[in-house]
Parts: sequence; C-alpha cells; structure tokens
Amino acid sequence: MASANLVVIMGNLTRDPELRYTPSGSAVATLQVAVNRRYKDKNSGQWVEAADFIPVTVWGNQAENCDKYLSKGRGVHIEGRISQSRWETPEGDTRSKLEVVARTVQFLPSGGSGQSGKEEQDNDIRSHEPVKEDTAGFDASGEEDEEIPF
Repeated sequence: MASANLVVIMGNLTRDPELRYTPSGSAVATLQVAVNRRYKDKNSGQWVEAADFIPVTVWGNQAENCDKYLSKGRGVHIEGRISQSRWETPEGDTRSKLEVVARTVQFLPSGGSGQSGKEEQDNDIRSHEPVKEDTAGFDASGEEDEEIPF
C-alpha cells in the first residue's frame, strides 16, 4: 500500500525561534506556529475563530536562517512531515508528541518589520534550501524519490 507524509502549514510564530546544536554540531531550531481556523458552532450556529499551535523542528542551515531572520509574529509557510516522538517518564508513564519536521520554510512578508522588500526577498530565497536532517531512520540526503508509487 502506498503512503505519504506531507504537511503544509501557514501561520505566525508564537515566539522567537530557539536554536541549539546537537553534539555532532548540527543546528536545530524549534518553532511554534499558530494556524487560524474558522468553523460553525453546531449549537449556536455562529462562526467561531480558533487557533491551533503546531510545534515545528527545522534542521541545518535553514535552522540558523530561521534563528537569524524570524521573530515572534512573523508569518511562515512550512512544508514538511509529521513525526511522533514517544518516551517514558521517570514515573513509568508513556508520553508522545506530534510535531512537524520542516523540509522548507518560506519567510512571509510582515508589516512593520523594518526590512525592505529586497531584504525580505533575499530571506525568502535563502529559506528554500532543502533540509538535511540529522535524525536516525530518515533519508538525510534531502532528495525525493524519482518514481511515484501511484
């Protein structure tokens, strides 16, 4: 059976990126993206505005660019995959977490950033570099399969 794991989100950062480095020296940044949605409440019939807060992990040069150019409130368009982490607490409870592992991060224009259009355009170009992840069990080449299974 064919399967796919592709996520596309667009929203605003809820805080500044947090950059750190693995013991092997790979850069990794964590982002939190707020994605707005609108739905009709079945009881009242009124439209309701809500937001989902999605954790995102970015690797390599792209992580460093996110740390350098992004800040709280900035818009981003992210393409990547869903990843689930599982661990056991010292008390013996099992925990899990879903996050998006970014393949590309596009920096969206933001009002009042103080950047000129050219600076923002340069940032957008730099943000499209494919990510080479430092994670086990994943093809770190950043290359996609040439053959499509469907």
